[in-house]
Amino acid sequence: MSSSPSSSAQAAREALAVRLSHLRKDAGLTGRELSARCGWHPAKTSRIQKAEIAASDADIRAWCTACGAEDQVADLIATGRAVDSLYQEWRRLHKNGMRRAQEDWTARHEQAAMCRVYASNAVPGFLQTPAYATALMESITSFQGTPRDITEAVAARITRSRYMYEGGHRFVVLLEEWVLRSLIGDQITQAAQLAHLLTVMPLPSVSLGIVPLTAQRTMWPLEAFYVFDDRQAAVETLTAEVNISQPRELADYLKAFSILSKMAVYGDDARRLINSAIDSAG
Repeated sequence: MSSSPSSSAQAAREALAVRLSHLRKDAGLTGRELSARCGWHPAKTSRIQKAEIAASDADIRAWCTACGAEDQVADLIATGRAVDSLYQEWRRLHKNGMRRAQEDWTARHEQAAMCRVYASNAVPGFLQTPAYATALMESITSFQGTPRDITEAVAARITRSRYMYEGGHRFVVLLEEWVLRSLIGDQITQAAQLAHLLTVMPLPSVSLGIVPLTAQRTMWPLEAFYVFDDRQAAVETLTAEVNISQPRELADYLKAFSILSKMAVYGDDARRLINSAIDSAG
């Protein structure tokens, strides 16, 4: 597996840094000379060229102007913003509340014919009941200290469940059994959420597997991740959403999903695990 789920973002940042470094060299400028023209400390130039910090839109404009390469500004700013979208801190995504981020996730599901989901920490959003989503978002908002728009965010999250009932979408979901046993909200909320899983299991658009607590691990538990049409993976860490499109890393996540799927149980065996968790919640 890749050493860090943010390596795609770092690789893209390094590629942008190389382009900026080449502009400086093509202009015949030393790092100190470019820094003087831009009006900042030489250490900043060094850190940008080493991809230790991201260049802002203003930094890119100043850099290009210093190098006499104003024609490169638009392209480099677009590249920088694309890099920025690969690794997005939750607090930044949720700075005005959670509703907007939920709408962005809905758009991803709308555009994807196939969504593979591995969930090790909570039931995926499109399978959540309103009460479960509310309890989960309450805890996330409290932890992050971001604005509370729980009602609107829950409504936006629940909206994406409609794709399970529309043609052209398929969801292949793997849940760690721990998710069934972990109490999010009160016992009534958890039991109702688990009952909802039983309701959606027969849908032709849904494949639901459970990785039992007793399974012999051939793949260790991972951070939750979504793979959309084999073209992009979204990985959920504690502090950030990492969007991966690098083929090598995508292949790693697809390989991990395949291994985890072989550890899971399905059909009646999965239902037995869910019913057992319902009995425990009650």
